[in-house]
Amino acid sequence: MKKIRIFGHKNPDTDSVCASIALSFLKNKLGSNTEPRVLGDINKETKYALDYFKFDVPKYLNDVKTKIKDIKYHKDYYINKNTSIYDTYNFMNEYNLTGIPIVDNELNFVGYVSLKEIAKSMISDTNNYIDTNFNDLIKILKSDKFIKIDNEIKGNIVSAILEDKTFIDNIKMDNNTILLVGDRKNIIEHAINSHVKLIIIIGENNLNIEQLINCKKNNINLICTKYSSFEVSKLLGLSNKIDTIKRNESCITLYLDDYMSDFVNIANKTKHTNYPIIDKSNKCYGMLRLIDTNEFELHKVILVDHNEFKQSVDGLEEAEILEIIDHHNVSGITTKMPINFRIMTVGSVNTIIYYMFKENNIEIPENIAGLMLSGIISDTVLLNSPTTTIHDRIVLLELSKICNIDYKDYGIKLLKSGMDFKDKTIEEIIYNDFKIYNINDYKFGIGQILTVDYNDYKNIYDYVLKLNEISIHNNYKLTCLFITNIIDKTSLIIYNKDGENIIKEAYNLNSINEGIIVKDIISRKKQIVPFIMDVLEKM
Repeated sequence: MKKIRIFGHKNPDTDSVCASIALSFLKNKLGSNTEPRVLGDINKETKYALDYFKFDVPKYLNDVKTKIKDIKYHKDYYINKNTSIYDTYNFMNEYNLTGIPIVDNELNFVGYVSLKEIAKSMISDTNNYIDTNFNDLIKILKSDKFIKIDNEIKGNIVSAILEDKTFIDNIKMDNNTILLVGDRKNIIEHAINSHVKLIIIIGENNLNIEQLINCKKNNINLICTKYSSFEVSKLLGLSNKIDTIKRNESCITLYLDDYMSDFVNIANKTKHTNYPIIDKSNKCYGMLRLIDTNEFELHKVILVDHNEFKQSVDGLEEAEILEIIDHHNVSGITTKMPINFRIMTVGSVNTIIYYMFKENNIEIPENIAGLMLSGIISDTVLLNSPTTTIHDRIVLLELSKICNIDYKDYGIKLLKSGMDFKDKTIEEIIYNDFKIYNINDYKFGIGQILTVDYNDYKNIYDYVLKLNEISIHNNYKLTCLFITNIIDKTSLIIYNKDGENIIKEAYNLNSINEGIIVKDIISRKKQIVPFIMDVLEKM
């Protein structure tokens, strides 16, 4: 069974990453099989918290779209290239297949053969050459009397239908000859002396002791069969290796990580029946038919710190959402089945997870408590954000006791660790903590970073140019960056050119300029997004 993935929003922050790890620990303690994931690169602040409490960065999750490997495809449905046509046909007939992948001894994909190609080969092929192995021959010819010298049997088929003298005088035989013969003593002795590859004795005939000894002495393979000459001639063609059949060189293959939606589009266009499945190293895993896409395993996920499709992982609509733990406004996410949806008006999602630990009587380890504490400090800006509630204050104190940390001293260090953007480009700074919102027909993006000194951001118009570029490229009505000073609780606002009047009206400003500083703006959730939405809703 696949692990349940637990993750926060895109552009992960400290609260969402720490919550994912903490919730995964809790769920696993309660018997689930989960793992925390992230949907993007973590910031310096989050890295500081993970390093401090000795946690690795969770693995990156690109998407939860249904892939070929999630479908109940025909695993291990393939044929070795040395398998006989006879066995290949029987396998296909048993499982009602119209085609099958061909692999080598290392399971590398080497081709594909269809039932139509097998039929065409058997009808039109007049070649008397066979390439098979001895064990397949005795199975197909139902022989229990034989002398096996070679594993591989290759050669030209010769039937002893002429009179003895005519045959001996005119038919040349050598080590590449497979002789079909009945009770013809002189021809058999001539074949033995010619050191043929194989003698097939047809009908109820057997060799005498002397002939048997001479066959072994001359390293000649021997098979006795009850089939007639006509029957043996047909069966020998079926003994050939499947790789000897002339096949269509073009074949559409699928990779295990290909998306099911892409496969459906391909299948509807090409109208093929069977599709070999391989990996990047060309190993074959089986085959898939379009009708098999009715059975597949959904990715199971738990969302923390968000409940919007646009903020979540790609392909979420194809996954099974089991639970949502959040502290934001309820958005447009819908599910096919009832789920656990827990939402509280608190400053941090880690506050909610703390109560979940308590409700389930699960002890919080020191390092997990440290991560949860970090999430609360980050999202409440050390309890200074207007989103901070009494719950956050109580929980922060309890967690600091568990991990024996002075949360104020640690909190300042944590927040400052995320304020150093010297090695970042302007675009990276804007997208460091960037979220997209929708209101009516408008879409807008808000970035926010924290600082203790506005002097670190003097190149205002470089930011304006980049915000204009982002806005035009993504068709945003407004794109802005709030640089929030956690000491004096103000925010420096930079915005795209067309967003000037929106910011002006949102904060009731008589005049405005790029890089204007506005008081009492810390929380994006309470003091930024609602103000902007009110303006856009009236437009």
